[in-house]
Amino acid sequence: MAIDIHWIRDNDSLARFCAEWQQLPYVALDTEFMRVDTFYPIAGLLQVGDGVRAYLIDPLTIDRWQPLAALLENPAVVKVLHACSEDLEVLLRLTGSLPAPLFDTQLAAAYLNLGFSMGYSRLVQEVLGIELPKGETRSDWLQRPLSDTQISYAAEDALHLAEVFVQLRPKLSDDKYAWVLEDGAELVANLRREIDPYEVYRDAKLAWKLSRAQLAVLRELCAWREREARARDLPRNRIIREHSLWPLARTQPDNLAALGKIEDMHPRTVRQDGEFLLDLIKRSGSVSPDQWPPAVPEPLPVDAAALIKQLRALGQAEAERLNIAPELMLRKKTLEALLKSGFPNGPYQLPDSLRGWRRELMGQALLDSLATPGEQP
Repeated sequence: MAIDIHWIRDNDSLARFCAEWQQLPYVALDTEFMRVDTFYPIAGLLQVGDGVRAYLIDPLTIDRWQPLAALLENPAVVKVLHACSEDLEVLLRLTGSLPAPLFDTQLAAAYLNLGFSMGYSRLVQEVLGIELPKGETRSDWLQRPLSDTQISYAAEDALHLAEVFVQLRPKLSDDKYAWVLEDGAELVANLRREIDPYEVYRDAKLAWKLSRAQLAVLRELCAWREREARARDLPRNRIIREHSLWPLARTQPDNLAALGKIEDMHPRTVRQDGEFLLDLIKRSGSVSPDQWPPAVPEPLPVDAAALIKQLRALGQAEAERLNIAPELMLRKKTLEALLKSGFPNGPYQLPDSLRGWRRELMGQALLDSLATPGEQP
């Protein structure tokens, strides 16, 4: 089947087509990008589908993105994407805006119990009976001209994504449709939340094994790494490798030779930033106790596994009742956060990460399940 493809290569054309798309009930969006040696994704192509034709937007020749930003923010136009966390980064980097409302077809498939975390090709096969060609996902999207195969691949993505939406939307109840949009809004909100560099250390591997004095060093190392990755537009591991952070904070080397012997320490890091790192470690290692961060909680003990299983079974039963993929109900991190709030003897508090419809449907049942017989209402 020949696809009707429209190229958009200049600012005026983008503005004109965005004005047309503003009148539609939905648009399908996809992006192709490169992210090999950079912190931020580099957009190579944007695709828009309206259900009839595919539009290919060249980000290398366009520099006025306000019309697309306005479309993304128009609450009357549903933006359809698939497994879109990285696409959202691309759109935010280009336009400064994020899509609302957002309909993620991967989420919709899970709410229809077609499968959890379905890849796009598999979803298209399942819903449309079309087998998509493979092989272009990792090609060079910054080259010009793009190959015929790349163009065809990108156009098909946009066209079929719109068709998948048209098929899935009527099968969703009003509640499930609202939940898909709620989860989409959560994806957008998570990306909008600025990561505080001084909070990154909490998620570092083995941070819980460090003393508060050592955590003061880890906090500074992680914050510096986060800031430098963004400023230099390099992957975090190109600044300092992940596995080097904990031994740096624990042993606190005071010379370049000792720094070079740290586990997984890249020689380039020692050459480029060694002296700075030694100074940072010295300064942060000598701060007064009132400036130490609080201790990082230990992981849940092994005997908490039975409670996790018990809570998951509650989610599984509710998922079966709703006929949705069970993985949608209760994320492992949420259950762990719930248990950490009061393990082993309670009382427990619902974590902030349990929000929206999940909190309404499951919150009290989870607390009741954890309550001792004397505490139950």
